[in-house]
Amino acid sequence: MPNLLAVNLALNVFVFWLAARLYLLPRLGQLDPRHVLLPILLLHATRHLGLMFLAPGATYAGLPPQFAYPAAFGDLVAAALALAAIPAVASGSRLGRPLVWLFNVEGSLDLIAAIALATLYQAADHMGPAYWIPAFWVPALLVTHYITFVVLLRRPAAAPA
Repeated sequence: MPNLLAVNLALNVFVFWLAARLYLLPRLGQLDPRHVLLPILLLHATRHLGLMFLAPGATYAGLPPQFAYPAAFGDLVAAALALAAIPAVASGSRLGRPLVWLFNVEGSLDLIAAIALATLYQAADHMGPAYWIPAFWVPALLVTHYITFVVLLRRPAAAPA
């Protein structure tokens, strides 16, 4: 039997990537980076939901703590960094770009580590109701991290002469 969580994660990454490829990426050059980054940061500001991996009843008994704690607190840090970046990006502050970089690197590494730890410790068997987080939420987060890297690595448009 294949690891169904891995199948769900991979297929949903593909679906979210396809949506981004069809609707957002072709128009990215026409959009103000703030108009792309703010919705992404707002989405990631809800990553405190990763704390569900520590909530009794949200997971089944036996969820490996080697997965649960790093996943929960890594998500909490990503949410805090996204929240810190929102006002800086919204106001056009010079701190916006470095804060988005910090958020995006930490958030991406957190998701990669959580996927690796979930696989290593076979956490899927014990996720219970929290299964939707890696099956649905993580793919959306991965794709929006990718989009954020694309925005950050684009050259800023030249000022009009």
